[in-house]
Formats: sequence, C-alpha cells, structure tokens
Amino acid sequence: MIIGGVAAFAILYAAAPDPDDLRERAEQEMSASQIFWAPSEEGARPEVAVTTGEVQRILVQEGELPQTVVNGVLAAEQRTFYEDGGINVMGIGRAVLSAGQSGGGSTITQQMARNYYGDLSGENRYIRKIREIFIAIKLDQNRTKDEILTTYLNTIYFGRGASGIEMAADRYFDKDLDELTDAEGAFLGIIIQLPSEFENPAEDSWTKTYLEEERWPYVQEQLALMNEADPNLGLPRDEAMALEIPERIPYEVEDDDPDPKFGYVRQAVMNEISERYAEEGVTAQDIATGGYRIETSLNPELMDAAARAFEELPPVSGFDQAELVEGLTAIDPDTGQIVAFHGGDDWTTDDDNSLIRRTQAGSSYKPYVMATALSQGIGLRTQLDGSNGREFPGLASPVYNADLGDHNPTDLIDSTANSINTSYVDLATRVNSLDDIDRMAVDLGVGEEQVETSARGPLIALGTHEVSALDQASAYATFANDGVHLPRHMITALYDGDGNEVTPDDADLLENGQRVLEPGVAADATHAMRQVVENGGGSSARLSDGRPVAGKTGTSSSAVSAWFVGYTPNLSAAVGISRSTRGPLAFEGIANSSVFGGSTSALVWKAFMEEAVGILELSPDDFPPPQYVGEDLNFAPSPSPSESPSEDASESPSEDPSPSPSDDDVCDPNNPGNGNGNGNGIPGCDDDGDCDPRDPLCEEPNPTDPPDDCPLWNPDCNDDPDPTDDPTDGDTGTGDGTGNGRQGGSNNAMVRPSRED
Repeated sequence: MIIGGVAAFAILYAAAPDPDDLRERAEQEMSASQIFWAPSEEGARPEVAVTTGEVQRILVQEGELPQTVVNGVLAAEQRTFYEDGGINVMGIGRAVLSAGQSGGGSTITQQMARNYYGDLSGENRYIRKIREIFIAIKLDQNRTKDEILTTYLNTIYFGRGASGIEMAADRYFDKDLDELTDAEGAFLGIIIQLPSEFENPAEDSWTKTYLEEERWPYVQEQLALMNEADPNLGLPRDEAMALEIPERIPYEVEDDDPDPKFGYVRQAVMNEISERYAEEGVTAQDIATGGYRIETSLNPELMDAAARAFEELPPVSGFDQAELVEGLTAIDPDTGQIVAFHGGDDWTTDDDNSLIRRTQAGSSYKPYVMATALSQGIGLRTQLDGSNGREFPGLASPVYNADLGDHNPTDLIDSTANSINTSYVDLATRVNSLDDIDRMAVDLGVGEEQVETSARGPLIALGTHEVSALDQASAYATFANDGVHLPRHMITALYDGDGNEVTPDDADLLENGQRVLEPGVAADATHAMRQVVENGGGSSARLSDGRPVAGKTGTSSSAVSAWFVGYTPNLSAAVGISRSTRGPLAFEGIANSSVFGGSTSALVWKAFMEEAVGILELSPDDFPPPQYVGEDLNFAPSPSPSESPSEDASESPSEDPSPSPSDDDVCDPNNPGNGNGNGNGIPGCDDDGDCDPRDPLCEEPNPTDPPDDCPLWNPDCNDDPDPTDDPTDGDTGTGDGTGNGRQGGSNNAMVRPSRED
C-alpha cells in the first residue's frame, strides 16, 4: 500500500503541467463570452443578445506590488500564505469530511491552478480537485511565493472589466497601484471572492450587507492577526479596526445600446452560472475572459413587452417615480425556462426588480396554504368559518375580513375568489403544521431564503413573507404544469471556449422535474384560482380572447406592495409593484386607499399577456377540470338564531363583477356617500369603495391623510400636534400587534411586523 501510494503520487505529480506552461496560459489572450437570445423559431440560428464586454489588463512585475495590496489580499484570501505550503491539508480534510459544506480549503496557489489551467474545467469535480492539488504542489516547489502572488494578482478577474490588480485600481479608485491606501487594498482583496457582485452593490442589496457586516470585519481581524504574527505584515490592531470601507468611483459603462435590458441580461446570466454550474467549477473569470457561448430562453420581444406593460400604470403620486419597483417575470411551465423579465431602468445602480428585489406577498401567498390543505386531504368544498373579527391563539388582535362581513360557512373556492382572511388563517391552523405551508411554497418554486423573511405564524396565510416576481412566477408555474415543478432557469446551454458543453448541476431535475402536487390537487387549486379572475377581485386580468386564466391578487398593509400572479395552461407570469423605500404606493387618479393588486398589477399582467399570446403564438388550451380530491370536512360552527348572516354577506359572487376589486373593498354598503362614516364607526361607501381604516387585515390600504376628527378606532390618526414619528411610516412600531401583521407604534401608526413580532 505504501509503495502503491508513493507510485500514485509520483504519477500524478509528473502528470501535472509544468509551471512554465501555466505561465503561458496566464498570459494568453482573453476573449469575451457571448450571450444569445432564444431562437425566433425552431431550427433558427439564435442572435447575440450581449457579450460579457471587453476585459483589460496591465501586467505588474514581481516586486511592484505595494504592501497595502499584499496585506489586503492575504487578509481576505489566505493570511498565512507565506508560511503555508501549496495546499492546505487541514482545509482539504474539513471539506472532505463535510462533503464540501465547509469550503474547499483552497490556498492562493490552488486558486491560481484552478483559474488558469483551463483543462481542469469540464472534468469530474473530484478528478479536477486532485489535479488542482498536484499542480499547486508543483508550483509551490518551483516558484517563489512572491512570483505566485504576482502572477495570481495579474490575472485574477476583479469585475468592472478589470483583469489584474493594476486595472482594478484604476476601475474602482481611478488610481495607480502604488497610490492605493490600506482600506483600498483591503477592498480589492475582498472582491476577489465575488467580483461580479461587488462591481456596484445597490444600497439595499444583499451584497452591501454582506460587505459591511461580514467581510469587512473579517478582513480587519485578519489584518490584526497577521501583524501580531509578523510585524512586517498586516496592521496594528487599532489601525486595522479603524479602517473604513473606501468610496469607489461610479461604475460607468460604455454601452453601444442604452437599453437597460442588455445590462440586466448580462448580470442575470452571470448570476445564474455561479449558481447552476458551481460543481463544474465555472467561475466569473471563466465567463468574462474564456470565450464561452451561452444560449438562453429569453425572448427579446417579450422582454420589451414586459417593460411596456407598466405603461398601464399612471404616474406615481406623492413620491419620486424613480422609487417605483416594477417587477415582472414570465416562465414556461412545461420547461421552467424564464422567457422574459423586467430588470429596471439602470442596471449599473439598481438591483433587478424581478429576479432579485422582493416585497411582501400579501394574499398572493394564499394558494400555497390551499395547496397544503388539499395535499393533506382537506377538500375544496370543506366548510370553514369566515366570521369577521375572529380571534386566534397566538395573535394579539382579532382577524378581520376585507368587507367586514361574516362568511360562515364558506368553502375554499369562495374563500379564494373573495380573499376571505379569517377562513384562510383558520385553514393555516388546520394543516399539520405551519412549516408544511412554507415547505410547500419552497417546493412549488419560492426561494428557500424567502420563508425566513418574517416570523412563521398563522398570518403567513396573509402573505407576511417577502418574495420576488421570479419566486411567484416559478411557484404558480407548478400549478399550471399539473403539479410538476421544473427549476427556473434562463440558460439552456453553456459551451466553453473549446466548444465543449458544460453540464449544469440541476441537469437531472431539468430532465425529469419534481412532482410536488398530485394532478388532482393542482387541478383543484387552479379551479379555485380561476374564480378569482372570473368572479372575484382579479377580473381586471381577464384576457380579451376569453382563454382561461387562473391567478391571485395580493395587497399588503398600507399598499406597500401590490401583486397579481396568474397563468394560462402554457405561461405563468407574476407582476409585483412596490417602492424601493418600502413606503406606501399611490398613483395619479389612484389614491393610496384605492391601490390593490386588482386595480394596478392585474392591469399590467393583462397588458403583458395580451402581447405574449401573440408573440409566442400560444394555443388557447384549457385547464383540467376540478377533481374535488380529499374529504369535504366541516370546520364551520352552526350559527345561532341571533347570528344569521346579513343579506350582503350571504350573497353569492356576482357573475359579472364590477371593475373595482371587490375582495379588497371595505365600507358600509347601507351608507353610500363620501366614506366619512355613519355614526357606528364604519365609513360609508364612496364611488371607489374605500377601505375601512379600522380594518387591520384589509388588503386595501388606509387613507394617507387622517380624518379631521380622531376616532379611537383609526390607527392612522394621531391627535399629537407634533408627533415624534411620521404616522405614514410603518417600519418601526413597537405597540400591540393587530390582526394582519400591522403593529401599532408609539404614534399608533400602521406598521409591518418584524421577526420578533
């Protein structure tokens, strides 16, 4: 065994490339990768959408690296670089024992081998790792540490089209390399890990939070530890801890076409490659400089249609138009392919509105509760208690219905069509566990990280979690695909610089899909969501050609978000509207009190789908009929003689609903007028059907301006002539919670819940 081990080591060592060969590869000419649109028709040659752009490099000679850069890079990547060998045996051991969960233990020398020896890509990842180790061993024995570090920094990709440390200094700080400060050297060391993410992180992005709260403190500590071990390296602890994240120059991109969709496509493709081709070892540097060919499912006409659809919205009112976040993603249910999305107006400064930004789901989360119940044997005709003002264990305040009416009994179909809050919160408590609901949402297609965006309680049935348009389109596509989920993706094929196709990590799932719902469950959920469009609050989403549509509206408290997510048998699309500041929405002619998913997002959805039907030549297929799976249970108590439902509450939904979204209106139907009330605390109905400002679970937001008189039931009202806080700001309240996740602050403002609440 010893002789065999020595022989194997000798063979692998001899087979590793010579360091001179590696140097030639590091200096080889770079070429951009090409990203292609989907073919216009079967068999057609796809057109280039965008390239990864020109990459520039200025070589630095050995001995020219300033200490500020050496310290920053080593602190970020490998503090003990000068003491370590070419490989980190302990790190590799941890990686093996944890099946890769503890990282790969890669040294700078190993990274150099992996990044620059292109033949390693495309191999089995274990073979690739073994070859990488032996290349690193040979490099460490044949090259000095300074030479390895200089070669590494000459060719590593830093984002912003900069290959090499000298060009990175120019692109981020407009300085020569020897002019960089300690903080600037540390920053360039940090971005080696995620160059594309750190190019220009937005203010509220995950990357900015990661930089400020994790990576920067880590590098500060490493600089101090380096100095304690060797006074010639790092910084004294007090100096290290005093370093502040440096200001960067603006990211200015010279683009032949000012249309922002090209920049968003480039970013989205780069992000997807890092997620779906990680096991194959494809890096941002490979894509930026390796001449890859990337084929996508994106349709340029649909991309333009997605942007045009938001013209259905009037100009915003009361805030800057630039704050409006317009998210739209469309997915083919049969393949999981993203065919279009709307990124935004400026890809250099704003996160993608559709694929990255997220906001509260509101009632568009209710179908995930319904799918959970149906899967656990609770049938569509199950009778539920939809009484208004119900109290539930664990909730500080009663739950109210949007119309303040009692719906007892009601079933899942009516509860979905008319978005009855109390019956849906009740349903959430009837399934085996609340964890099952969130697990169902993830299995359907919602990103796993999204179900951690709010506290898990019965109110998740009303959409307290935050989601992206990508999450919603993907999850609803599973309903459209008879309950089979396919991973969402836009890259249909990836070829390296030599023309070899690279296999994605999710290849098996793409081929077979994952059955999440039984066909009967999917059919029943679709039947209930069809009633939203045909007889409920989503009537604005009806398509002019009459083809079947299923979907759900959603509006969060104070209208900080408005959703319509819907699908036909062959296309799923999600539209989410919010503000980057998370403030309330309002438009010219649509006051905050009248903003709903049905009055805004549904119009955008319809405009997009009307174009998509023609562009994609979608056939007018029908959905499968409902199967009425499960058992028709009865959870509704029998009403006492004094509790007979009112005429309004017992009426069945109108066959031809009014254009306004009926599921969100709150007023006294017996008191038509200006909405100022009738003496019993319930406002009268005006022409718009304004929402009762007492109602803590109404999807219609409260009026922005408080009434002249301050009734005790109005949580937006504040008699204090000089309030400490802005009563329209709902982010920081600390008082008793209300039934829909609003929470009264010190000024009784309506606010959204924190995780602690």
